[in-house]
Amino acid sequence: MKHMLSVEDLDRADIERICDRAASFAEVADREIKKVPALRGRTVLNLFYEASTRTRSSFELAAKRLSADVVNFSASGSSVEKGESLKDTILTLGAHKPDAIVIRTPWAGAAELVSRWTPAAIVNAGDGKHEHPTQALLDVHTLRDRLGALDGLDIWIVGDVLHSRVARSDIMAFQKMGAKVTLAGPPTLIPRGIETMGCEVRYTLDDLGQADVVYALRMQNERMEQSWIPSIREYAAWYQVNGRRLSPKQILMHPGPVNRGVELSAEVVDSPQAVITAQVAAGVVVRMAVLYEVLAHVPSGARAPEGVPA
Repeated sequence: MKHMLSVEDLDRADIERICDRAASFAEVADREIKKVPALRGRTVLNLFYEASTRTRSSFELAAKRLSADVVNFSASGSSVEKGESLKDTILTLGAHKPDAIVIRTPWAGAAELVSRWTPAAIVNAGDGKHEHPTQALLDVHTLRDRLGALDGLDIWIVGDVLHSRVARSDIMAFQKMGAKVTLAGPPTLIPRGIETMGCEVRYTLDDLGQADVVYALRMQNERMEQSWIPSIREYAAWYQVNGRRLSPKQILMHPGPVNRGVELSAEVVDSPQAVITAQVAAGVVVRMAVLYEVLAHVPSGARAPEGVPA
């Protein structure tokens, strides 16, 4: 696999292979020295045009645990503020000879474009409202770790689907792993025609109790150019996942950061059925597996490099 651009490019076997590799990397975190030499001598460039805590830090930690050299680049304070284009930035940074570029941008399709401008492996860390493939992979990994398999699961994705790149990646990933996906939210925040992706659409949470997994999304205010709901208070009244709507048998997920009191009440964020911190932990090992996938180039059935869990 040369790049990680979209969940659409993956089949079930690809997803399972990456998740299995992530599970094998999990034991690295328990070592006294939390490193393996799998990517020693490789350079990973983190190129972020948007603010990020979880994704950026987990990619940096993942690369370091694989013994790669890491260069962090932020658009803020760079030549981007002087008007430098994305292409010119990529060509300039190419002088550092990165082996992989992890890129997050506000522009849909930017990661695919960048893959044409550089010989480096490209990992999409979120491109506008389009996709966030590694988030979907870590979500699958989290559920596999908790439940063993996704086949037959009823997963509800609740909230601002319209502006969410996570939702689009998760819909594809969950379905490829055998789950049924239902979207729920205000009509203004459900993309028109999204049923063509194979999911159901609901405009209330009346039947939320039938879900095995409830995946809440936050309001993507930074991507909104107009008012999509009457008020946050009204949104919370109709669509907040709280103790009244969430049953003890259901699993609760959220990509973070959580807006407590809006999409989730504080009581469910801290409840035993919430796996939100497990998702954060999964982010490091899954991104280790993704970087290994695009850089190690180990043929199927070949022996893993020294120090890499088989």
